[in-house]
Amino acid sequence: MPSSTSMLDDFLAWTLAGTRPAAHEAKGVCANGVSWSWLDEGVLAMEPARASIHQQAEASTQRPENLRSVLVSAGVHGDETAPIELLSRMIADIAQGRAALACRLLVILGNVDAMREGCRYRDDDLNRLFSGRHLQLPHSHEAPRAAALEQAATRFFAAASEAPGARRHIDMHTAIRASAFEQFALLPHTGKPFSRAMFEWLGDARISAVLLHTTKGNTYSNFTAQACGADACTLELGKVRPFGENDLTRFVGADLAVRALLAGTRVGSQTTVQANGSADAASEAPSAMPRVFTVIDQLTKQSDAFELLLAPDVPNFTPFTKGTLLARDGDYRYTVRHDEERIVFPNATVKPGLRAGLLVIETTAETLSKLV
Repeated sequence: MPSSTSMLDDFLAWTLAGTRPAAHEAKGVCANGVSWSWLDEGVLAMEPARASIHQQAEASTQRPENLRSVLVSAGVHGDETAPIELLSRMIADIAQGRAALACRLLVILGNVDAMREGCRYRDDDLNRLFSGRHLQLPHSHEAPRAAALEQAATRFFAAASEAPGARRHIDMHTAIRASAFEQFALLPHTGKPFSRAMFEWLGDARISAVLLHTTKGNTYSNFTAQACGADACTLELGKVRPFGENDLTRFVGADLAVRALLAGTRVGSQTTVQANGSADAASEAPSAMPRVFTVIDQLTKQSDAFELLLAPDVPNFTPFTKGTLLARDGDYRYTVRHDEERIVFPNATVKPGLRAGLLVIETTAETLSKLV
C-alpha cells in the first residue's frame, strides 16, 4: 500500500489507483504543522497549525474563529484533466512546505470513476445532479457520488465561520470547445449582491469574462452557494485534454490565484511560487476586472428532433445579431431578440430535457457598479 506521504505527493495518482488508507493512516501532519485527513475517495481535508491560525489572526486583526474555509474541486467532469493536475500539485506543494496554507481547505476530485475511464461521465452529467436532483435518478452511476459530494461540502461548511467572505468554493473545469474568452467564470444565482472581493480575485486569476446565472441550477457551485452560504464560482480554464497532455503554464493565472487564496494573500502582494518553482512574473501588472455577461435565456432540448443551427465548432461567446435563428425543435424556435446575444455551451448532443446552450448579453458596467 502506498504511504500517506506518497498520497499527498501525488494525490491524483493515489486516487486513480483506488487505494483506500487504513484507519490509522487516514490522517497525519505534514510540513509547517498542516494537518490532513483523508475523508473519502478523492476527498481530502487540510488545516493549518493552530499557531499559524493565531499568527494570521494577529496579522489581519481577524479573530481566529473567523478562519476562512475554502473548498477547491476539480474533475466533476472526469475528462477535464488540467485543473485536476493543478490541484494535485497544490496538495503536494502544501505537504512539502512549498506553498502556504492559512485556511481550512477541502479538496475534492469529483467524478473519480469517469476520471479513470477518461470520459466526461458514466451515465449522467454529475454537474447537473446537485441540489437534490440525484434523487430523481436513483439508478444513475453518478447519483451516489453527487449525494456524497453534497454531504462532504455540507459537513465542511457546517464548521465554517459565518463572517462575510469566510466561505469560498472554487470549482475548476475546462470547456469542451474553444471560446472567445479562453478562461472565464460562472457565478451561481443566489439573489444576493455579487462580491467585489470575488470579482477582484477573478481578475487576479486572469479570468477574462464572468457569466452571471439568473436562475437556480443543479451545479456543484450552485449547491454550495445555496445550501452552504459559500461565495462560489465555476472556472473554465481551457479545453479538454487527456491526462499528461496539458500545458499547465497556460493556467498560471488561476494557479497563482488559488494558491494566494489558500495562503491568505493577494497575487502580487508578495513573491508567489508556481508549481514549477518559478516566481510569478505577471503579478506586478495590475489585474483588470473581467467583462461581465448575464444569462437572458437558455436553449432546452425538448426532443431528439432538436437542431442547433450553428457550426459544430462554434466557440463559446460567439456573438449573433438580432433576428438570427439559432435553434428549432418541432414547433419551437429560438431567434435572437437583442441587438447582440452570445451563445455559451452550445451542445445539441445532450439528453432531452437538458440545457443545450445559454444566451447571454454584456452587462459589465451595470454589474461592476453594484458590487458590494
